[in-house]
Amino acid sequence: MIVIALVKRILIQIIRDKRTLALMILAPLILLSLVNFLFTSNETSRLKVGVYNTSDDFNKELETNDIEVIKYEDNKNLKMKIIQEGLKAFVSKENENLNITYENSNPTDSTQIRAKVQGVLGKIQVTALKEMAGKANKNIGRVQQNILIEDRYIYGDEHLSFFDTISPILIGFFVFFFVFLISGISLLKERTSKTLEKILATSIKRREIVFGYLLGYGVFAVIQTVVVVLFSIYILNIRMEGNVLLLLLTNIIIAFVALSLGILLSTFANSEFQMMQFIPLIVVPQIFFTGLIPIENMASWLQKIAHAMPLYYGAQALKGIMIKSYNFVDIQFYLLILFLFAVVFCVLNILGLKRYRKI
Repeated sequence: MIVIALVKRILIQIIRDKRTLALMILAPLILLSLVNFLFTSNETSRLKVGVYNTSDDFNKELETNDIEVIKYEDNKNLKMKIIQEGLKAFVSKENENLNITYENSNPTDSTQIRAKVQGVLGKIQVTALKEMAGKANKNIGRVQQNILIEDRYIYGDEHLSFFDTISPILIGFFVFFFVFLISGISLLKERTSKTLEKILATSIKRREIVFGYLLGYGVFAVIQTVVVVLFSIYILNIRMEGNVLLLLLTNIIIAFVALSLGILLSTFANSEFQMMQFIPLIVVPQIFFTGLIPIENMASWLQKIAHAMPLYYGAQALKGIMIKSYNFVDIQFYLLILFLFAVVFCVLNILGLKRYRKI
């Protein structure tokens, strides 16, 4: 009978807690739908490759292998061409040599292009051999000569791995996640213990309360961020091409965005469990829009959602610093957007305190 009574009490408790009930039923459906849309986009992915002095047969074969070929009149300023035109690689032929310069911010794209170029060269040579054999051409030996391929890289080198490209994303996500969780639950305890209520009973202004909590928890958020970043770089030896101080600055801004968002959402929770409910709805979806799945390959409406996520801008900045050796000027736009997110969340925090005090 005791077991039945406990079961009955739990069932009634969950049924009365509409938020928990909705989370258990709707949250998995929302996340599954999101993942389904992300991995079943109707938009085809075509790698953009620039070419110079290559044959028409070579270019046509590349296009049949889902390569978007863009012809150029010269092969000067390759780095500028690749970056400004959004190329994944640039192929130029000089004598019997084929020079391939990869953008290489995504090693998977470089590997695909390398395999497709080698496949196209093999196919062209086999076709030429058959034609020569049919004509009994004495120069067949010259046709069999292999074309030498020289690989060059804009970012990183041939040892750049997939983990190297996602490690900046993981660092930013872990900083965001733990600061969000700890700050939200900590402020929630302030409310449930009536500490916040006592502070609100004084003449202190709402904005002073918000800034006080942000700075107070911000000290520990900064310490945590510094420890995570330095551990990743100097202990785990994660690839780092840019400035460590700039990396720290970016992660600290990400931490303050997470801090202000955690404090904001904690005002809508009545328990630690309800605070945890925001994780699958607010935090988890952001990881999908950080670059783990190429944004440009998503449906257009999903790309718009990505640009509304704070971690999208954080990930772009972190990848730029750690892989592409970006400086402050290169990432200032992303940092500005992150700063605006933090400001908006702070304003909403001040307005949210009206629930507990009308002055």
